[in-house]
Amino acid sequence: MRTIDEMKTEKKRKVPGKRWSKKKSLFKLANRLLLGALLVLLVAINASADAPRPILFVHGNGDSAALWHTTLWRFESNGYDPALLFAIDFKHPTARSDDTKPQENRSSTTDQVKELAAKVTEIQSRTGQKQIALVGSSRGGNSIRNYIKNFGGAPHVSHAILCGTPNHGTQATPANLNNEFNGLGPFLSGLNAGDEVHPGVQFMTARSDSNDKYAQPDGRFLGMPGSPTNVTYAGPELRDAKNVVLPGLDHREVAFHPQAFKAVYTFITGREPETVDILLQPQATLNGMVSGWANGAPTNLPLAGTKVEIFEIDPATGQRLGDAVHQRTTSADGVWGPFPAKPSAYYEFVLAAEGYPITHFYRTPFPRSSPYIHLRLRPLGDRDKGSGSLVTLTRPRGYLGHGRDTFLIDGKVPPGINEGVPGISEGRVRYEPGPPRPVRVVLNRESMTVLTYPLDSGHIVIGEFHY
Repeated sequence: MRTIDEMKTEKKRKVPGKRWSKKKSLFKLANRLLLGALLVLLVAINASADAPRPILFVHGNGDSAALWHTTLWRFESNGYDPALLFAIDFKHPTARSDDTKPQENRSSTTDQVKELAAKVTEIQSRTGQKQIALVGSSRGGNSIRNYIKNFGGAPHVSHAILCGTPNHGTQATPANLNNEFNGLGPFLSGLNAGDEVHPGVQFMTARSDSNDKYAQPDGRFLGMPGSPTNVTYAGPELRDAKNVVLPGLDHREVAFHPQAFKAVYTFITGREPETVDILLQPQATLNGMVSGWANGAPTNLPLAGTKVEIFEIDPATGQRLGDAVHQRTTSADGVWGPFPAKPSAYYEFVLAAEGYPITHFYRTPFPRSSPYIHLRLRPLGDRDKGSGSLVTLTRPRGYLGHGRDTFLIDGKVPPGINEGVPGISEGRVRYEPGPPRPVRVVLNRESMTVLTYPLDSGHIVIGEFHY
């Protein structure tokens, strides 16, 4: 039998043990709470990483945001939120002959990067997201690289995707070193000095195998046939980037072709798209801006005072199916819409503005909505003036390749399209004077019928295709 002293001694021994047990339990609880908080944080981080991010599409030399609308349609057709898809219009989209010297309606590399930086800031404000993905076609990639390397853009960019960008120049020769596209000049030499990519940004390039007119060892497309450019087919690639080759595609297609979309979508989202096709909407609301030309080059400045009429047409005859379905005269912002279009209808857009011919744009159906259906007027060139009528086939998102593409005006291949590497995006045919006649225009799987209008009355006809 234990004595009272033994029982007191035993009680004293047990008290510290109980205290330690309580402390141990509290320590375990704190660990569990901390671990739970960490798991919640990791889930939030992963969810944020997987969440769709804003994407800004950056056009190339002489182009506009309108070049991207088919790409945006493909993103939307895979469930991407249209509110996160943006495209920029550089005011003066054509590069200067000499980057260091002012030139009317031409932009320097600094002009472009400042506009790009401002657009990124605007998108951050609109979406509330700090980082965005940038996708550039041709010259657009120059601005993206310049922004990331020289203008503090790296923290704001998650992905940089450069499609057909002449990262090492269209030529690398001692002539005209201040040209933006000279691989030996200060601009590209500076971008390529040291690391060609930024370690904090995921970089991808997309190029053709040998079908890009601006990545050729011979200077034919630069006006110096037979002279070496010192640039290879791999000129658009960057060291330490993911470099994707898209065989057979031309300089524009490596940005706008369905296979280019697939590569871009996969790189940004981490998964392949469910479809590269464009899914129809029940109704498409279209809008855009009218612009023109200045000093022999296109602008992306709004053209006020342009009368715009839209007619639905019979694609088999080109005849109008009644009165205009939309009319508007542009104001200072150049906006011509909005217009609720039928996704299966063919339309004729008629534009009349001072200083330009009355232009009849015939368009194949618009399957989805877009705010980037820009309409650019251009003056008649000397070769286009005269009597009769002029019909032009144009393919803004690619060139016309003999043996690869079917391109016909009135059943015939238009003259003046070069053989070999595709390098021309338009074909035209002049018709003798006479009453309006239907002309069938075909590009691969797209086709429509347009009507001729007299040149001597100041009219031209353009059949424009999406794909």
